[in-house]
Amino acid sequence: MNAKTISRVPVALTIAGSDSGGGAGIQADLRTFAFHCVHGTSAITCVTAQNTLGVARVDAMPTEAVVAQIQAVVEDIGLQAAKTGMLLNQEIIFAVAQQVEALQIDNLVVDPVMVSRTGAQLIDDDAVKTLCHALIPKAAIVTPNRYEAQILTGLQIHSLDDMQAAAQIIHRELGVKAVLVKGGGMEGDLRGVDIWFDGQKLETLTTKLVDTKNTHGTGCTLSAAIAANLARGKNLWEAVQQAKEYVTTALSYALDIGKGQGPVGHFFPLLRK
Repeated sequence: MNAKTISRVPVALTIAGSDSGGGAGIQADLRTFAFHCVHGTSAITCVTAQNTLGVARVDAMPTEAVVAQIQAVVEDIGLQAAKTGMLLNQEIIFAVAQQVEALQIDNLVVDPVMVSRTGAQLIDDDAVKTLCHALIPKAAIVTPNRYEAQILTGLQIHSLDDMQAAAQIIHRELGVKAVLVKGGGMEGDLRGVDIWFDGQKLETLTTKLVDTKNTHGTGCTLSAAIAANLARGKNLWEAVQQAKEYVTTALSYALDIGKGQGPVGHFFPLLRK
């Protein structure tokens, strides 16, 4: 039997860290791409030793290696969308921003991984500044969580009004096309409520609240789903709406593995059987 060759498959690139526990990072991104029938490619920025209980070690990839991975993908395979996750340090962030410009990478989704959902800062202040001034302005959309939005704006975010104000400030001051302030770290009725702003439309996105402790990788998964939808030709607003629906369903089938916080069920159609 001859193999069938499928042509013109959408391609997306994730530029992010590796999660040895498989719940977040490039592992979550590639599974999300595959779910959306998008061919996933990757440029690994760092390697983490982590599981459902936490991160034990992080090793940065050499900047030259990150650049070489991006170039290898773009120059041969090409892509229709890309996303960034954990970029770890100032040097890697600046190098990625340079490649985005030099290779004319469009449909860029920036998940500004600076602060964990618990509020712990993950990169230093110089890296934050480079992210804000070199990379985020090149993005189609940036997807900060509550604490990242606080760093990007200087606001303390406790209410829906605060989230809306933050989205507008980020859009105005950082020059990004659209902003999605995520409410996963909010409390009460605002948990899981996201705010969209694109300079004209200020929208509140809500879905059913899924009661589960197994939420590891939701931010990575959301940004990857947005990128996958963009690669498939959806406009930005449609890509965000469909990505949020995907994450909500994946949370409904979250995996109760390990001794801590398990990941979402990226491949939930298989889990239904």
